[in-house]
Amino acid sequence: MTDTSIIALYLRRSEQAIKESQTAYGRYCYRVANGILKDPSDSEESVNDTWLAAWESIPPAQPQNLRAYLGTLTRRISIDRLRARRAEKRGGDEALLAIDELAECIPSSWSVEKTVEDRELIRAFNGFLAGLPETERNLFVARYWYGLTAAEIALKFNRKQNTVLTKLRRTRIRLLKYLEKEGLQ
Repeated sequence: MTDTSIIALYLRRSEQAIKESQTAYGRYCYRVANGILKDPSDSEESVNDTWLAAWESIPPAQPQNLRAYLGTLTRRISIDRLRARRAEKRGGDEALLAIDELAECIPSSWSVEKTVEDRELIRAFNGFLAGLPETERNLFVARYWYGLTAAEIALKFNRKQNTVLTKLRRTRIRLLKYLEKEGLQ
């Protein structure tokens, strides 16, 4: 089923929309959630909460890219769940550390969780990512979208962990300069 058809189901308030969303994007949303939470049970709950959030937000929202919309909802929900879990444990967590690292580049009036609504910031991020060499872009996305640790990224891309950390730091610095040039910082 196409994204347009699934969105039409949401707009008609058909419960079939949730089933079709899960069929089309369930595995993707689970990967996003599990990259942040590193817990199968919490990840499944986040994905289920994603379907509820989509049901509650469509309409009025009519996403242009359903995959990106659902992925962003999953990411926001997973981050919220991780923060709640962190509050319970009062321990550090790698995914929150990654978000905090990236938050240094984001203007203080915006938040990472609200980027769905902040089209200019999204445009700038897309422009920045498009200008990166493929290797740097892959490292950046693995860290800041999927929430992988530096060790996991190093293993996945056959790099040394220190090399990954250095490239990520340099890319964040480039992002900050890029956002300043775009007038978003």
